[in-house]
Amino acid sequence: MIPTPHITAKEGDFARTVLMPGDPLRSKFIAETYLEGAVLVNNTRGVQGYTGLYKGKRVSVMASGMGMPSIGIYSYELFNYYGVENIIRVGTAGMLNQKLKVRDIVAGMSAYTNSNFGAQYGFDGNVAPCCSWELLKAAMEAGEKLGCTPVPGALYSSDIFYDERPNGKILQGLGVLAVEMEAAALYLNAARAGKNALALCTISDNPFTGEALDAEARQTQFTKMMEIALEIA
Repeated sequence: MIPTPHITAKEGDFARTVLMPGDPLRSKFIAETYLEGAVLVNNTRGVQGYTGLYKGKRVSVMASGMGMPSIGIYSYELFNYYGVENIIRVGTAGMLNQKLKVRDIVAGMSAYTNSNFGAQYGFDGNVAPCCSWELLKAAMEAGEKLGCTPVPGALYSSDIFYDERPNGKILQGLGVLAVEMEAAALYLNAARAGKNALALCTISDNPFTGEALDAEARQTQFTKMMEIALEIA
């Protein structure tokens, strides 16, 4: 089914690997900063997707929007209709583990969630989907070479941004590194399609102290995370 209701790119427009930030403007920034000959292949609903070359490799970047319903749609269509094999989320997260610092990079080995996204697959229980080991291993090695090795561990993918429940403290006690809103759906879609996914997230804020970076910094300053993802694309 090409085009889809959400992506108007043609068959073959996407590379085998897609970097997927949440913010369309971060997608544009990555394409303009890092990709040679970047071509806009999708702009439906303002969700910009580009394909170009990074160090001679064909790479795509397209935004996911915010939340699991949104990344669930885009990753599903890329995996199942456009032949994409790998999706690397390059996003932001709020720190739960207080040993982390703002601007640290975390790599989601697994994703706890309060979402019911996984129920569609018929499993009667709780799920904490995992990333691709191959992508995780490559990201750790690339980060080490770039001098910014990610911290691997569990993420918490929440359906709720302004959450009134004290989940943060509970998750701290379970060793969860950070909270974001997309990884669990991405990992489940990858698993179901037999594809690969990894969430790399830069710590943008600390919900416990109020420390936070502004929107412009989140859009353009998390370049080390972007470079790690591009190196393993």
